[in-house]
Amino acid sequence: MSASVLLAASAWPLRVVTAAELPPASAFFENSRFSSPKLSPNGRYLAARVSTPGERDRLSVIKLDDMSVKVAAMFGDADIAYFQWVNDNRLVFNGADRRMTYSDDLHAAGLFAVNRDGSNYRQLSKTDYRQGDEAATGSKMKEKLLDWNHYLLGQPGRQDSDEVYIYKAQFSNNYSEVKNYTLLRLNTVTGHAVPVNSPGQASNWLLDQQGEPRLAINDLGKQHVVYLREGDSWTKLMESEPYIGHAFEPVGFGPDGALYVAARKDSDKTALYRYDVAKRQLAAEPLVGLDNYDYMSDLEDANGDDLIVRDNKLVGIGYSADVRGVAWLDAKGKALQEQIDRLLPGLVNVITLPRHAETPWVLVSSYSDVQPLVYLMYNSETGKLVKVGGQHNAIRADQMGRQELVNYKARDGLSIPALITWPRGTDKKKLPLVMLVHGGPYVHGSDWGWNADAQFLASRGYMVIEPAYRGTVGYGWQHFKAGWKQWGLKMQDDIADGARWAAAQGYADSKRICIAGASYGGYATLMGLVNDGDLYKCGVNWAGVTDIKLMYTGSWSGISDMSDRWLSYGAPMLIGDPERDAAQLNATSPLLQAARIKQPVLLAYGGDDHRVPLYHGEKFLSAVKPSNPGVEWIVYEKEGHGWRLPENRIDFWNRVEQFLNKQIGASR
Repeated sequence: MSASVLLAASAWPLRVVTAAELPPASAFFENSRFSSPKLSPNGRYLAARVSTPGERDRLSVIKLDDMSVKVAAMFGDADIAYFQWVNDNRLVFNGADRRMTYSDDLHAAGLFAVNRDGSNYRQLSKTDYRQGDEAATGSKMKEKLLDWNHYLLGQPGRQDSDEVYIYKAQFSNNYSEVKNYTLLRLNTVTGHAVPVNSPGQASNWLLDQQGEPRLAINDLGKQHVVYLREGDSWTKLMESEPYIGHAFEPVGFGPDGALYVAARKDSDKTALYRYDVAKRQLAAEPLVGLDNYDYMSDLEDANGDDLIVRDNKLVGIGYSADVRGVAWLDAKGKALQEQIDRLLPGLVNVITLPRHAETPWVLVSSYSDVQPLVYLMYNSETGKLVKVGGQHNAIRADQMGRQELVNYKARDGLSIPALITWPRGTDKKKLPLVMLVHGGPYVHGSDWGWNADAQFLASRGYMVIEPAYRGTVGYGWQHFKAGWKQWGLKMQDDIADGARWAAAQGYADSKRICIAGASYGGYATLMGLVNDGDLYKCGVNWAGVTDIKLMYTGSWSGISDMSDRWLSYGAPMLIGDPERDAAQLNATSPLLQAARIKQPVLLAYGGDDHRVPLYHGEKFLSAVKPSNPGVEWIVYEKEGHGWRLPENRIDFWNRVEQFLNKQIGASR
């Protein structure tokens, strides 16, 4: 279902939301209290992270035949984080502390396991870097723990034993990058871990339908290498340059042993193909292809597998394009989708099947542009639909702004996809506009669906445009490649051309346009104020790069987590070489051009950001403040690259609201 169909199906009357009705920032930026639901392999149980006000996130299990709830695990001083089913009875999980900033959280995630009824709890790895080798397991016996640097592989496997796959990471001296990984098979009852044969260096693995590692990927050296296990030996399947968007991305193995890959064959866009591993050959025709998008996997809130298998047959493929969905390959799946869509009109409804179904229950994740994710259980025999939880429950759909997917032309003719979020109840004329620039920059950005940042701004009366400027992935090879070495140049023009297009259409008030973004989006904000001072009346930059060369040279005053591999092979090719492209990097440095910025600007940084260290913001503040009295400066002392604590997110967006109201206020 396309977003345009959804818009037509769920139109709402024009009605302006009054100031008294405005949802507070907390409704948008509080932590979710129900998340990541996962069906047990047999479909009889649903596990999820759940919390109530004042409590930690706990691991709860719903017995679906009577909808009774049991708390399987919880910590007194931490939250349950990632989890997965080991088998129908047992779960494995790790922890985090969502009440601590990045800087204060000094514990590793750890590994733990428990039965679904809360019995047979076991700690499997250390959480303290200085923790001893032994820990209690619920009895008087002491058992050895794995070191803290062991992590879940994050793939469900066969789910018919007590074992899962984990990996051990070996870090560099400053912990900025991983030097090697070791794959192990871990018994979650005994705690015993056994190394698994791998092809020398590897950074990731892909399990087949039998739960065994069949592919290994090495992204640690100069090349991107994929290995295939045939028998007990590993052979090189393909090799390519790193970081440039591979034309051969493994997705998963089918029940017949075939490999499915995202590949570019006869098109600018990637599609999903069946790959014959014996013949080393792609199928003639794609299994799933999208006209305007690359095929991209959809793993959000699923059980970790894009390939949907029923009765040992491949019946569906999960994907993400303008919306998330499943391409059903059988009549039964298509009929199930139609039944659920009839019950939930105007919503995107993503269905997750249990891996080995013993009941008719399926999980449905529903959302729209105005509706945050809601999770429901659907009984395909009775037609019963039961809501089990949702995200951002304080949000009311009738207060949110509708979204629209558009394309506009950049000045060189390139078509730029963009997502518009409209303020609710407006006539779409002469609106104050915020150009909201995604970070990365070589990521996908936002798709149609409820988004906290954009909806918060729209709720305050602002038209919001999120452009998929060149370099954004998911729109084909040429669109991605057109963004290479275009920081501050054509990538910047794409954003400005979107603002000018909106003004030319009469949607935006040309005198009330602001640019905003985080990370690369923060860099684009500052360069927008430099390049297009006549267009933008203000800027909001949080965690933004202020000088490209600083990413290479760094500073004694902070630690960067940008790996040597990225700085050696990725950044010089995609962003610019600090020596060969020195003149270009100087010309596109907000830090060196700071004196040209006269517009008001809000700057916010994390005091312990290792991706864009604080010195980026401090150096820029020193350079811009002497000639610009309209600078506002915020430091969240112990935060990292973004705001982990909800109170900091709420504080930041309240400040953004006040700043924008002062500069281009919607009430003017």
